[in-house]
Amino acid sequence: MKIVLLGYMGSGKSTIGASLARHLAMDFMDLDDYISQREGKSINEIFAQRGVIYFRKIEALCLRTLIAEPSDMVIALGGGTPVYGDNMNFLKETSKVTTCYLKLPIDILTQRLWESKATRPLISDINNIEELEEFIRKHLFERVFVYQGADHVVVGKNQSPEELVQVIAELLNQ
Repeated sequence: MKIVLLGYMGSGKSTIGASLARHLAMDFMDLDDYISQREGKSINEIFAQRGVIYFRKIEALCLRTLIAEPSDMVIALGGGTPVYGDNMNFLKETSKVTTCYLKLPIDILTQRLWESKATRPLISDINNIEELEEFIRKHLFERVFVYQGADHVVVGKNQSPEELVQVIAELLNQ
């Protein structure tokens, strides 16, 4: 079984994914980390040196590689992964894959992303928090219909990662 966490940047996919994997005694892989290891470069370097199209092609290839692994695994996707190409259809059509959308309010996403924007190529050049919030609103408007196609929608607000892990484990009957 593969449990795939998706959602917007800053929604906690990596943090919750690692905790969920421990809770379920499964392997964990952050797709961006896997890509970085494979390419020998950070995601920022890949974007800067090779561009977004190259990154999206490698991302799709790496996603398929991880899904093909025989071990049970929790996988945290990048925020754009399900939106590009046929990645979401691939996940939905692949047996033994369960997708969970981590849905957080815009104000929480904005605060989290403002604090970490330097490490995120899509937002690193945004100059103020109001611009960032507007960017997130527009981006989410474009992406939410794909995210909502997940098998489960997990709505977060002020819960701890451990509380969200419990919610997901209950949804999965684990």
